[in-house]
Parts: sequence; structure tokens; C-alpha cells
Amino acid sequence: MHIPQAIKYEAANETVKKVYDDIKATRQTDYINNIWLYLANDPALLKRTWESVKEVMAPGGALDPLTKELVYLAVSISNNCEYCIASHSSAAASKGMTPEIFGELMSIVGMANETNRLVAGYRVPTDEIFAPQNK
Repeated sequence: MHIPQAIKYEAANETVKKVYDDIKATRQTDYINNIWLYLANDPALLKRTWESVKEVMAPGGALDPLTKELVYLAVSISNNCEYCIASHSSAAASKGMTPEIFGELMSIVGMANETNRLVAGYRVPTDEIFAPQNK
């Protein structure tokens, strides 16, 4: 079984180096997160994923940068992704997340997960009033 290894800049091919350079330029840092170092085992996947993340998480749009990070963090918590929880907690904190905001976010994540599972278990039908044609 092949166990993927981190692809450091010095060992990367030109496609990967271009993505790494774009990550550095976009984030204004010399640091390349581990996710990118491991995704570089598949250069096409690395490039596609970076382009998507860069587009979705870019400033601008209807959601402010902190809200985007909080949504990403909430999904990461629900999916139990330790790596993403750590990286997006850090990013959210850098964009203004306080301990109070994190506490409220955790209350919402916990409640949503609880009620989602209750609704799924009870097989609760969706109320007709919530249907798009009734809006």
C-alpha cells in the first residue's frame, strides 16, 4: 500500500510549484499548509482544489470573511475533521472570532446536529409552508 508523503517545494514538479507559488502570493506568506503538501501527490487534484478554495473563500461576495470561516468551521466540526477544525479555527480567530462567538457557534452546531438527527430518526416530513412555491 502506498502511503502518501508531503511533497515539499524542492521536490515538487512545475505544476505543483505554480500552485504553491499562488498559495504563497494569495495568502501573503511563505508557509504552505500540510493539506496542500499532501494533495500535491495528485497535481491535478491539488490545482483544482486550490482554485476552488481560493474562489469560494475569497473576500467579497455576500458573506464577509469571518462568516465564511465560521461556516467552514461549523461543517468541519460536524464532519469531525480535526485538521480543518484547527486550520479554520485559526483563520476565524485571525478574522475576529472571539471565545464568545466560538461558544455561540458551538451551541448552534450542537443544536443543529441534534435536531437534524431527531428529524431524520423520526422521519419528519417537511412542512408544506417551507416549500419553495409557497415563498
